[in-house]
Amino acid sequence: MLPTLMTAKLNAIPGSVNAPAGFRAAAVFCDIKRLGTGKGSNKGRKRDLALMVSDVPATVAGMFTTNQVCAAPVKVSVPRASKAKAQAIVVNSGNANACTGKQGMRDAEEMTAFVARQLNLKAEDVLVGSTGRIGVTMPMTNVKRGIAAAAELLNGTLENARHVAEAIMTSDTKPKEVAVEFQLGGRNVRLGGLCKGAGMIQPGMSPTGARPASIPLHATMLCFLTTDAAVESKTLKAALREAVAQSFNRITVDGDMSTNDTVILLANGLAGNPALAAGSVRSRSDLLTFQTALNHVTLELAKMIVRDGEGVSRFVTVKVTGARSFADADAAARAVANSSLVKTSWCGGDPNWGRILDALGYSPAQIVEEKIDLAYGAPGSRKLLYSLKKGQPTATSFKTLCAAVARKEFDLHINLNLGPFSAVIYAADLTEEYVDFNKGDVTDPASLGG
Repeated sequence: MLPTLMTAKLNAIPGSVNAPAGFRAAAVFCDIKRLGTGKGSNKGRKRDLALMVSDVPATVAGMFTTNQVCAAPVKVSVPRASKAKAQAIVVNSGNANACTGKQGMRDAEEMTAFVARQLNLKAEDVLVGSTGRIGVTMPMTNVKRGIAAAAELLNGTLENARHVAEAIMTSDTKPKEVAVEFQLGGRNVRLGGLCKGAGMIQPGMSPTGARPASIPLHATMLCFLTTDAAVESKTLKAALREAVAQSFNRITVDGDMSTNDTVILLANGLAGNPALAAGSVRSRSDLLTFQTALNHVTLELAKMIVRDGEGVSRFVTVKVTGARSFADADAAARAVANSSLVKTSWCGGDPNWGRILDALGYSPAQIVEEKIDLAYGAPGSRKLLYSLKKGQPTATSFKTLCAAVARKEFDLHINLNLGPFSAVIYAADLTEEYVDFNKGDVTDPASLGG
């Protein structure tokens, strides 16, 4: 069992990717977005390319989209993240470099090679991420100009970290950053991250981009994490897999998996703690603390994505318990969280349990209608208001139930009463604003999304 946040003693600090020792970052405007990348990206002169660099080679771990239509930057980064070390990340917004064929691969590789030349690194030690419109080739003259400019601006300031968080935004309305400080082996250690995402959100990521059976079939979410902790390579990769499984792979805004979903973690060891290694009795306690910190940072960032989802007006935590297997619990939760009818009822503040039962019934999960309990509660509260017991409506008035789902954030509890397994999905409602934002206007190409 992992230690709680209280026993782990995590202290929130500013700085995201620049909070840990030995990391520098910078972001610039290089006019990538001029090619037409949707209303969310049409924000005038906005930074659209960023660099994040460790002063020394860092242990690397990555998780990537399992979409079978996979962007060039993912194809380039997957094998590099499988190695032991890396040192830099280049990322752009405004162009996904997806469905761009051999030219897209050449461009993604050239982005990393150009960074390497600017910073005197090996190209294979540079990873790349992109987000934006699909099917548009990269404006490489602009990209190279941006990389050269960003390389000159690299530093470890809080301001530069915020610039990176802003540069990777597309339809996001706000930057998303988290950082914490904690103790490992008697040393102060820092871990920080930033992410983007608001639409095309239901990530299902794996270390290789392959689709294991445990990952469901689902705008891009990107997340970049840094830490000055010393962590052995296999241990870091396992820690990131666990963290993503309980965070980014547990969210949905619209049920669409992107071609570009990416999470990359760099650990440069400059905190000076004894290196964490799985199986080491000496580092067991510190490893649990590190995992707790990583889980906390990734989950906070993942929730920020849902809250900032396109047109979102409600944040709903769907909790399924009493399932016969985890697969059943997960399938039931996703069916409810992605049902257009359920999501629109949330938008209207309608506690429509009939739509929830319908979604459960067509899910792959085994259910027995006469055993299902449904309840609402305030976020994290144990006080529940039941709308359904054993498949039948309770005496709770419609007005009372409406009040429960009128909150901007609430929990939906579903007990299948068939077994010991559970699952949770962090979800959003479906609003008129989402439809208006994403339908675009074919007479105005700048209004069309990715």
